[in-house]
Amino acid sequence: MRGLYARFALVFVGLTCGILILAFTVLLVQAHRHFMMYQEQAAASADLGMFNAHLEQAIVQSVAWIAAGGIALAALAGLYAAKRMAAPLTAMKAMAVRMAGGELEARTEVRGNDELADLAQAVNALAAQLEKQERLRKTMTADVAHELRTPLATLKSHMEAMMDGVWEPTQVRLAACHEEVERLSHLVGDLEQLTQMDSPHFRLRLQTEDLSAIAAQSVETVKAAFVQKQVALRFVAPEQPVFVQADRRRIGQILANVLSNAWKYTPTGGQVEVTVEHTYGEVRVVVTDTGIGISAEELPYVFERFYRTDKSRNRTTGGSGIGLTIARRLAEAHGGRMEIESEVGRGTAVRICFPG
Repeated sequence: MRGLYARFALVFVGLTCGILILAFTVLLVQAHRHFMMYQEQAAASADLGMFNAHLEQAIVQSVAWIAAGGIALAALAGLYAAKRMAAPLTAMKAMAVRMAGGELEARTEVRGNDELADLAQAVNALAAQLEKQERLRKTMTADVAHELRTPLATLKSHMEAMMDGVWEPTQVRLAACHEEVERLSHLVGDLEQLTQMDSPHFRLRLQTEDLSAIAAQSVETVKAAFVQKQVALRFVAPEQPVFVQADRRRIGQILANVLSNAWKYTPTGGQVEVTVEHTYGEVRVVVTDTGIGISAEELPYVFERFYRTDKSRNRTTGGSGIGLTIARRLAEAHGGRMEIESEVGRGTAVRICFPG
């Protein structure tokens, strides 16, 4: 039977029944024994006092045996119940002590199908989550250190060269230093956004918005950069408004990240198309480019923090490496999702889907 309540009920019912059975058995045995003794003694003497004496002895001895047996039975039942309860709790305590000592991979065995088993599963799930968060923290720290190392080293070498008189502080060299500072500032801003989204207090300002209008504004914002690079930018949307419950600023941020990647990795003469679609049950924005594409091996990792598909271009393209991570998290916060299809040499299609 499932549940600690049911188990305790069974223990107490069993204990009560056991004591009653013990009492009934002892009374029968003692009464029978003393009546037999009385019959043997009554054959020699018909004294009524002898009968009363045997009856009194039977009652006293029965009570004594019942008390002793009841105490023993209660002790055994209590020890059994305590052991069954204490064993998993002791195991969970030992696990907690190990985790406090840094062994986040520690787990406790799950036995049975009751509240203690549920508690053990919950504790294991908590341990797994803590282990995952610790792993992410270490990875994040290493990635941030890696991202900071190159621009800081560049700035340091430039500053030292100019301070030592090896280089003149020309406009070009100062611009290079400024570019590295901008990259650091962009990275810090993206990290701050990720931290905000990890907070339980992160909230979207949802209201009814026209997704086509938001997408059109995002396209208009980046149009000049595409014209300068000679990449064709095309926008397609239904004639009727496509309404969605969304945070306008956050949707714009998602599209800005996706369009930024499309601009970076689509060569001169290429094309980027932004399409707003309204299908049954959802609305979506599809950004398709004719860029360099992403290999099938690397495609599953593009949403990971600091992941870049081309390690050789991580400085020339400028991004922090977490733009798509932020975009997907924002899409999921809207109850939506992001999907990417890509083929090397042919381009990439990014679908941003929302409930509609």
